Amino acid sequence: MYRKFFKRLLDIVLSATAMLVLLPIYLIIAVYVAISMGRPVLFGQERIGKGAQPFKLYKFRSMTDKKSPDGKLLPESQRLTKAGILLRNSSLDELPELWSILTGKMSFVGPRPMPVYYDPYFLPEERKRHNVRGGLIPPDSLSGKTVTSYEEQFKYECDYVDNISFLLDVKVILTTFKILFMRVESDYGTCERPHLNVYRKDMFENK
Repeated sequence: MYRKFFKRLLDIVLSATAMLVLLPIYLIIAVYVAISMGRPVLFGQERIGKGAQPFKLYKFRSMTDKKSPDGKLLPESQRLTKAGILLRNSSLDELPELWSILTGKMSFVGPRPMPVYYDPYFLPEERKRHNVRGGLIPPDSLSGKTVTSYEEQFKYECDYVDNISFLLDVKVILTTFKILFMRVESDYGTCERPHLNVYRKDMFENK
């Protein structure tokens, strides 16, 4: 019953309430991003949603659009700003995702919505993660780590899909508060993980 009805009901009620309460924070961050990085203040990207269907996910920008002399975007590490690091450390950059929760594209708790260009690089057993809505709060927080490997992340996500319950969601949310504190302490915003298509390129090319 929770999985089929109450989880979605809670998503609607909580996301609508949070957006209203946090409206002043949205405005402050939008001005902060506009001043420090320029416009637009939001970054949008196609992500994989429930049923492997794509949807547009929005975050507050954390990087500039600086390019090299040949017109190519500079590496992410060179485009990430101090303002962006602060937003990432605190996860405030993810607040616009509340709209995706309200409209049914995401849930508060669930697998991380990954970029659509990652799709060919999932192993068959990992595609189970697409059976549910992606989440603002990912279950790999249960690992107790600020950064997990892709293998660890997908394992926690697939286990979550098999065992969704109200108590599990509460456990994931409570664990996330500890992770957020650890992120600030470890300067999480500067951490980089290779993109999945790069990380698994050799694996799939050698098949």
